[in-house]
Amino acid sequence: MTLRRKHTLSVLVENKPGVLSRVTALFSRRGFNIDSLAVGETEQPDISRITIVVDAAEHPLEQVTKQLNKLINVLKIVELEQETSVRRQLLLAKVRADSVTRSQVVEAARLFRAKVVDVTPDTVMIEATGSSGKIEALLQVIEPFGIVELAQSGLVGLGRGAKSMTSMARQRAN
Repeated sequence: MTLRRKHTLSVLVENKPGVLSRVTALFSRRGFNIDSLAVGETEQPDISRITIVVDAAEHPLEQVTKQLNKLINVLKIVELEQETSVRRQLLLAKVRADSVTRSQVVEAARLFRAKVVDVTPDTVMIEATGSSGKIEALLQVIEPFGIVELAQSGLVGLGRGAKSMTSMARQRAN
């Protein structure tokens, strides 16, 4: 049996139209379901970072990574390991909170270092950033109050230390 686990890939690409669809199409053609996807410009506006979380076995993922490297607009691919990277996601959650439960919801947010960003007579909106584990734990705590609406970003991450993946990709491109 092949061992599957979650892999977080940081893919630097040229910031051009169609690149994201070509990258995600490679995963789709190989039958991978993308658990999380986040895309944005880097500190260099002509380079974007795509952070992809996928549940896969090592060997098939290695094949997809090799194919990604062959795409003309892909500059660099790095797997972000938990020990050598910082990975975070964003959560916005609108939670039921009347005058009786509001203080409990606010206290739950405070315990997770989340911010209350909107309050209405019937709801409290919470903003939280953190590891996937922290976000999941916060959701378990606020779920009994009633989650009215929820939005989560994809995971984003950077390798620890002084090395810059973007500057290495820039050197490769030149």
